[in-house]
Amino acid sequence: MRVLVTRRQTAKVEAALNARFDVVLRDDSAPLTLAAARAALADYDAILPTLGDAFGAAAFQGPIRARLLANFGVGYNHIDVAAARAAGVAVSNTPGAVTDATADIALTLILMSARRASEGERLLRAGAWTGWQPTQMLGQHVTGKRLGIIGMGRIGQAIARRGHFGFGMEVVFYNRSPLGTLDMPARQGTLADALGADFVVIAVPGGPETRHLIGANELAQMGPHAHLINIARGDVVDEAALIAALSTRKIAGAGLDVYEREPLVPEALRSLENVTLLPHLGTACEEVRDAMGLMAVANLIALAEGHPLPNVL
Repeated sequence: MRVLVTRRQTAKVEAALNARFDVVLRDDSAPLTLAAARAALADYDAILPTLGDAFGAAAFQGPIRARLLANFGVGYNHIDVAAARAAGVAVSNTPGAVTDATADIALTLILMSARRASEGERLLRAGAWTGWQPTQMLGQHVTGKRLGIIGMGRIGQAIARRGHFGFGMEVVFYNRSPLGTLDMPARQGTLADALGADFVVIAVPGGPETRHLIGANELAQMGPHAHLINIARGDVVDEAALIAALSTRKIAGAGLDVYEREPLVPEALRSLENVTLLPHLGTACEEVRDAMGLMAVANLIALAEGHPLPNVL
C-alpha cells in the first residue's frame, strides 16, 4: 500500500510506517496546498495528513485513488469529512493520545497569564529587572478561583480535573449537549455562565460550527479581571475582537497556543504585554507524538488488512 506522510514524524513512527508500507515522507514543513492535496488523493492508496493540509471539499473533485486519510491529530477541521466520505475516502483521527498533553498546556497558559510570566521573562532578558520589591508585577492568584470551560469533551474534562483537584478551583462549563455524572464537582451552565469565570478555557472542536464562537459580544461578558485561554483552534476566537479587548483592558489577559491564520500572528497581538503566546505546543512531547503517529499507523494497518478502522470519524 502506497502511503504519503505529509510531514516528517518521530523516528519511532517513521520506522513503523516503513516497516509496513511503501512510504513517501514529505520533507516540506508547509501544509499541502489544494493542488498538492488533489494530486495526493490521485496518486496514493492512503495519506497521513497533518494540521492545515488542504483537504477541503474542492480537493475531492478530481480522480481519487486514496481510500483513507489517517489524520495525525484529534482535530480535523482541515478535512471536509462529508466530501471525503462522498468520494469513498474514510477519515480517522487520533483521540485520547493528545488529551493530557493538551490539558497540561491549558494549565501552563492559565498560570503564565495569571502570574505575568511571559512579561516578567521579557523584562529580565531585556536587562530591565532592578530586583525584588513588594509591588512588582502583581498578578492574579489561581488557587480557589472559578474556572470556566467551553467544551467538556475529553480535553475539557482533563482541564477541569487539573483545575479542581490541583488548584481547588470551582468549575463551571458550557457544552452543546447535557452531560451526565462527572468524576469531579462541576456545574453545567450557559455560555454566559462559563464566560463569567475568572479563567475561561476554550476546548471545543474546530470547524464551521465553532468559527468565531468567541467574538466581541462574548468577550464583553467576561470580567475585567478575567483571562481567556485558547488551546482549541485559532478561528474559534475572533482574533481582531480579542486584540481590541486586550488593548483596552476589557479583559486582563489571554494565553494562546493557536491562532486564526496560523502561523501568522498579527503584530498587534505580538506587541501586547498582557498576552502569552505559544507556538502551538499542545502535543509537543515526543512520547505524545509517538502515540499519535502510532495510532494513525494502526488505522492504516486496519485498512490494509480489511479490518474496521479503530478511530474512524
